[in-house]
Amino acid sequence: MNKKNLFVSVIVVNYNGRAYLDECMSSLLAQTYPAIEIIFVDNGSSDGSCEYIEKNFSSVKIIANNENFGFAKGNNVGIKAAKGELIATLNNDTKVTSGWVEELVGAINSDANTGMCASKMLFMKNVEFIDSTGICISRSGACWDRGMFERDNGQYESIDEVFGPCAGAAMYRKSMLEEIGLFDEDFYAYMEDVDLAFRGRLRGWKCFYVPKAVVYHVHGGTAGYVSDYTIYYGNRNIIWNCVKNYPTRLLITSLPWIVGRNLAVIPYYILKGHGGTIIRSKIDAIKGISKILAKRSGCLVAEDEINKYVKTWSDIPMPPNNW
Repeated sequence: MNKKNLFVSVIVVNYNGRAYLDECMSSLLAQTYPAIEIIFVDNGSSDGSCEYIEKNFSSVKIIANNENFGFAKGNNVGIKAAKGELIATLNNDTKVTSGWVEELVGAINSDANTGMCASKMLFMKNVEFIDSTGICISRSGACWDRGMFERDNGQYESIDEVFGPCAGAAMYRKSMLEEIGLFDEDFYAYMEDVDLAFRGRLRGWKCFYVPKAVVYHVHGGTAGYVSDYTIYYGNRNIIWNCVKNYPTRLLITSLPWIVGRNLAVIPYYILKGHGGTIIRSKIDAIKGISKILAKRSGCLVAEDEINKYVKTWSDIPMPPNNW
């Protein structure tokens, strides 16, 4: 199949991100790949974001939600309205290179079993440092962006198979989404991309990292980097992801790491002044386990296909000094 025949829907979910929209939308409109539509999903912004897009980017399709649906449901609204055979999700606080879509299409179209592709994400203000080259996972449920905070010295310049993409700049095959389902709206925000990647992997879909699909990302432009918002959803959803997606043997053997990590972060965040948030996140996670268990994903591949990506110990990256 000629890759030019594949229509791409690029979905940008926004909440009060008007300050980032000019760079983001201008870079999307400058794509070398011709067969695309841009869908702007606004989650009830109060900063005039929709009016700004309507006035300055008339070719962009606007979907205005009357409330903040979160990243997961916001993207689902866009996906349901999308015409594309391929779905690209993009954070609003980004700027993409002109060949971003074309590079992702070429990679995902090279293998019918490839359902996801990850971009090379660099920090907007510190372009010599990496934000993400795909998702890593561990026994404890902790996950992180491969290469994050590393100086970009060319160490990630080959197309590699990775566990999954960061949905801040990802491409998904729509037929895969129709098979495994869209983003889990119960996750609301954070780790919804890990959950989606897990469900794809459990059904045998592959993910490749595409180094020439380069994106510059503010990181935390909308939600903040370490805020009560990110702490709550990240620490609630880390439990749900394990319960929902870990194959049975991996889940059972990983329980010491899962329990240990979830207990250890409580005093850590209390000392950081986020005690109420971290405790609430864990209580709400436990309350929701029965609902999440009902959606537990079945594993249709050999468990070793999942286990080869699972690191025993998490390696959460830390920013350089004076970041």
